[in-house]
Amino acid sequence: MFRPFEAFIGLRYTRAKRRNHFISFISFISIIGIALGVTALITVLSVMNGFEKELRERILGMASHATISALAGPLRNWQQVAADADRHPDVVGAAPYIEGQAMLVNGRLVSGVLIRGVLPEAEPRVSEVSERMVSGALDTLSDGDFGIVLGRELSQFLGVYRGDRVTLITPEASVTPVGVLPRIRRFTVVGVYEVGMYEYDRTMAFMHIGDAARLFRQGDGVTGVRLRLQDMFEARRVARELAHNQKELWVSDWTRKHANFFRAVQTEKTVMFVILTLIVAVAAFNIVSTLVMVVTDKQADIAILRTLGASPRSIMWIFLIQGGAIGVLGTLLGVAGGVTLSLNVTNLVPALESLFGIKFLSPDVYYISDLPSDMHLVDVLRIAALSFVLTLAATIYPARRAARTDPAEALRYE
Repeated sequence: MFRPFEAFIGLRYTRAKRRNHFISFISFISIIGIALGVTALITVLSVMNGFEKELRERILGMASHATISALAGPLRNWQQVAADADRHPDVVGAAPYIEGQAMLVNGRLVSGVLIRGVLPEAEPRVSEVSERMVSGALDTLSDGDFGIVLGRELSQFLGVYRGDRVTLITPEASVTPVGVLPRIRRFTVVGVYEVGMYEYDRTMAFMHIGDAARLFRQGDGVTGVRLRLQDMFEARRVARELAHNQKELWVSDWTRKHANFFRAVQTEKTVMFVILTLIVAVAAFNIVSTLVMVVTDKQADIAILRTLGASPRSIMWIFLIQGGAIGVLGTLLGVAGGVTLSLNVTNLVPALESLFGIKFLSPDVYYISDLPSDMHLVDVLRIAALSFVLTLAATIYPARRAARTDPAEALRYE
């Protein structure tokens, strides 16, 4: 049974006597090692959470949380489908779209592109493209004017900007008296957007849904209806509920389209967690050497305590408390350092870049040039608990060894 004297002696043993400062130094090193490991683990996971959140927001700012389309061919009654979807309590916006592949040509420069026809007044309900415009505006798209909005990377590659004209060629051919010819249409660039993702800035262009319908011969149909939800993480559940009500339609969600990407990010986070946990484990198991040295140094004290009536269980508790104190102190210091660093890393990195005159994430190379951080309380608690468990595990062997000390053998040469 745990008693106060065990805690008193265990905590007293964390400070070495004047004759042996080396043990105290090893204890200090163990505490610092645990603190640095916990700090690094919390900070790295927070930064990785920040990158994942930034990528998710950028991707889902353009992609839809859920999509409703016909099982085959265009979706004809999209107005009714959008209205039915809007009635769902988790749906905050619905908008039709038409998608198709095409080529954009400017002189000798040619690029494949994914064309998305949208309703300019409805698109802000499901995407952030109107907020990402760097030139022009999405609502300048008008039915029949054949205007087009390009991504910044695509605009720079083709060398066309707002007000310039570009030739669009579709893979669908038209039969003419002179033979089968590809469908060609001249479009005017009315705007340029930038999301910060190559997948969109380089390969996607927007036009009015009416122009897209004529271009891809959709008639009064659309490719589908895109939905925006209150909580993107409920997309799978909402998709199932919508599919139950619309059995003749195909309902998909973002977790299917981007599943591999986010699974790769999650795998990377898991691997980094395991690697950095090994740092904490190495520091925690330094406690083994520390306590073994303490047990050896305190043989006489242990023997005296045993002769005074202390049980082996009490002796084991003394050293468990000593090792636990080292682990708790190191963990608390690490949590304080990790939380502080995670909350200030966004401001700390620019300060370091200014101080040393370098750029860690150059905007010319990386689409995310700032170091984001998104600290989760669950991660902090999980790391703190893991660190504490590792330190307790490291104290078991030395504590059991101390409990098995024979008083007669320990006092023989005293």
